[in-house]
Amino acid sequence: MLLRRFYEDKLAQASYMIGCQATGVALVVDPHRDSEVYLRAAAEEGLAITHVSETHIHADYLSGARQLARRLDATLLLSGEGGREWQYAFIGEERTQAVHDGDEIEVGNVGIEILHTPGHTPEHISFMITDRAASPEPLGVLTGDFIFVGDVGRPDLLEKAAGVPDSMVASACSLFESISRFRHFPEHLQIWPGHGAGSACGKALGSVPSSTLGYEKLANWAFQCETEEEFVSRVLEGQPESPTYFEKMKQVNRDGPPILDGLPVFERLEQRALHDVLLSDHAAVVDIRQASAFRAGHLPGTISIPLSKDFPTWCGWLLPYDRPIYLVAESRDATNEAARDLALVGIDNLEGFFDVKALEWWSAECGNLKKTTSISWDEAEQAVVEEKASVVDVRGLSEWNEGSVPGVKHIHLGYLGTTGLSRLPRGCPLLLYCRSGYRSGIGTSILEAAGFNDVRNIDGGILDRMKRGLPIEQGVSPDKE
Repeated sequence: MLLRRFYEDKLAQASYMIGCQATGVALVVDPHRDSEVYLRAAAEEGLAITHVSETHIHADYLSGARQLARRLDATLLLSGEGGREWQYAFIGEERTQAVHDGDEIEVGNVGIEILHTPGHTPEHISFMITDRAASPEPLGVLTGDFIFVGDVGRPDLLEKAAGVPDSMVASACSLFESISRFRHFPEHLQIWPGHGAGSACGKALGSVPSSTLGYEKLANWAFQCETEEEFVSRVLEGQPESPTYFEKMKQVNRDGPPILDGLPVFERLEQRALHDVLLSDHAAVVDIRQASAFRAGHLPGTISIPLSKDFPTWCGWLLPYDRPIYLVAESRDATNEAARDLALVGIDNLEGFFDVKALEWWSAECGNLKKTTSISWDEAEQAVVEEKASVVDVRGLSEWNEGSVPGVKHIHLGYLGTTGLSRLPRGCPLLLYCRSGYRSGIGTSILEAAGFNDVRNIDGGILDRMKRGLPIEQGVSPDKE
């Protein structure tokens, strides 16, 4: 048997290929949209992908299961569990098969038993893997977003992301039942989860790629809860903010993800097209250069989202899915990387990119480039006193609870350009900070594009403040977003 793990670092997401080398066939579970990753791996291993599946209807990325199955004419296995209210709409398509708890799938000499493990989502399934060439006893379980290393999948997304009212407590109870079922399984079972540290699908995910059920019984907080009441209380407490794009991903993945023939590749746009794009109220222009380059000079009205590990997540949070998007990038390679990242979260409305020569053209033909001001904490405190400046913390709520700056306003970056705008004063400087400066840099660009004239980024974020020994307070409830 072959087990190959594919980890998409920018999504903190794992997908898997389970193969039988003796018969030359394989199953892929939870693929993302970059199908070439799995095609290359199958070719390297001399395997034909005959089955494609996924553990549940995903919220954090656009599923590539339908696309990969179509491309290979493989059988697509989808959960038929969960009731009528939240099921795959395309499960009746050709070569698409519903699977249920207790069903067994044969992939050569590898046996796969379907386990219904609801809680994170009602339809969630896990895959019990048995290498029959080695032993009749199961080897491990692909747990998807059910059991993580050190954590379990959050049960509140059906309510928060899918809009199903009053569902999170019932989902948490289902999750407890699923965990209780696993208490009776052999401790040697390998646990292969669908996410690692950094995913918003849980609150305390470990970075270790796999575990064993026995170890999770010892170390995972969820297995330490002896009563349903205790578990429900703990699992719903302290979950991170649900990214706004999760709702769209849930709907699209349920109804049928669009199919790409391949990842898009874009050419550089003519500089003169820049004028019309920037004047358009319909288009969104995103500068993906590093923050220092953006601060030094950028096009008016553009948003800075530097190309980094968190790029697709923040694009999902902040960019429109129904309007054309243009990039400002230093190279075609950077654009192609960004285009792939955008495709992973279902943003397919990218029109092209402008390179740095477009900035030079704009400066020569249309006016000066905009610059963003960065200040130190000492300068920020002086601005609060002398200029009546307002300080805004754009971190997550869990970070706020760990320690915040006295007297500041809290608005999560994901809400800054929408509901957050009405909560900000105009006519005075706005000073933004986050952990280190990355998110607050994005935030300053959002506010500048929204018409705020004096926005400054506090260098180094709260880490620098702590290093300097400046006051930090804990236990203070932020104003509501």
